[in-house]
Amino acid sequence: MKATGIVRQLDKLGRIVLPKELRKVFNIENEDYLEIYVENDKIVLKKYAPTCIFCGNSIDVEEYKGKNVCRSCIEELKEK
Repeated sequence: MKATGIVRQLDKLGRIVLPKELRKVFNIENEDYLEIYVENDKIVLKKYAPTCIFCGNSIDVEEYKGKNVCRSCIEELKEK
C-alpha cells in the first residue's frame, strides 16, 4: 500500500474529509458512493461501481427489480 503522507482527524461524528487531490486522482465526485472494506488491520475505501449479480461485470449495468444485471446477461436471458 502506498503512503500519501496525508493525515486527517475524525470529527465528533466520526467523519473525515478525503483530500481534493485524492478525489481527483480516483475520479470521486461529491455524493458518489464508496464501499468500505476491511483487509486484516486496514480500512479500505473503494469507489462503488454496481456489478451484475450473475457475472460480476460492471459495464452497462442496469437495475431490475432491485438487482443489478448487465446488458450481456439480459440478452442471454432473453434467448432462453
